[in-house]
Amino acid sequence: MKAGDALPPLTIPITRTLIVAGAVVSRDYQDVHHDTELARERGSPDIFMNILTTNGLVGRYITDCIGERAVLRKVAIRLGAPNYPGDTMVLSGTVTSVEGATAEVRVVGANGIGNHVTGTVTVILPEAGA
Repeated sequence: MKAGDALPPLTIPITRTLIVAGAVVSRDYQDVHHDTELARERGSPDIFMNILTTNGLVGRYITDCIGERAVLRKVAIRLGAPNYPGDTMVLSGTVTSVEGATAEVRVVGANGIGNHVTGTVTVILPEAGA
């Protein structure tokens, strides 16, 4: 792995179940993540994914690409366009630096209305052959 390497994209269908399950498992009971009617009353066209679910998906993306023995040291993300049910998010990543066993990866998750998530992940690389 070296700076400039692109990670393979990961396409994630954004389902109502994924949004609600992610909110519940992360104990985020804000109504905009599970109640369509209340989300609309608050000005959103539908329920939308919470940041904790997105954070988990970014972590999964990195470990899927680099290996299950990779250790996430820091996940610094910023949300943009909401993930609504029925959309698709495509995660992509580019290695921006590698120093010893530590790599930094720039991550973007784009959906049908723009970039849902942008950020940087610092990861400890698994030992070769591990």
